[in-house]
Amino acid sequence: MQATAIARWRFKGPEMEGVVARWYARIRGTGSQIGAYRKEAERLTGTLPEGSKVLEVAFGPGYLAIEVARLGRVQVTGLDISHTFVKIASQNARDAGVSADFRQGDAAVMPFAAESFDLIVCQAAFKNFVHPGSALSEMHRVLRAGGTAVIQDMSSDASHADIEKEVKGMQLGRVSSFTTKGTLEMLKRRAYSPAKFARLAAESPFQTCAITTEGIGLEVRLHKPVA
Repeated sequence: MQATAIARWRFKGPEMEGVVARWYARIRGTGSQIGAYRKEAERLTGTLPEGSKVLEVAFGPGYLAIEVARLGRVQVTGLDISHTFVKIASQNARDAGVSADFRQGDAAVMPFAAESFDLIVCQAAFKNFVHPGSALSEMHRVLRAGGTAVIQDMSSDASHADIEKEVKGMQLGRVSSFTTKGTLEMLKRRAYSPAKFARLAAESPFQTCAITTEGIGLEVRLHKPVA
């Protein structure tokens, strides 16, 4: 079996290649969302020392990683299973005039040395990993002691009203709003609840985690202590 086939087998949900990836890049790239990515980049990296290394797992169109790179204080690397997203994100970074190393690869078998990064971020993708335990183990392996992995994703506890509010804030057109709401309702079925993610973290090398919820989402923080 070819490596690309193995990688795709490790990702559940629609294949983010070609027209699907380009559609996703378009609906996630509105002005209001880019503004939100910019604020999130500042929040996530504000306490990192100058020169820290940040990895975004499943970076998609690269909007968050680009906003992190735009701050100019840290080195940014991205890893995504999608060949199309690597091309889209790389072009977006060039257009933004920032430096970010976007690579194609599997979150369950990361092509990085141990203790390579100070911060790992994964947004809106973890629920799609076929081998979530392996992904957490890999995050722990490539994270430096004292570092943190932050996983942000949809919560299975999200209500229909939460989804309506989320999509409204994206400032999409009528057709895109309709399809996006339908997509989120579908994705909710395989999302994690806080309790389920806590059990998954307990079985990982991290052992513990801190979980907060807001709107449709949950944020999981996993810390790798200094030995």
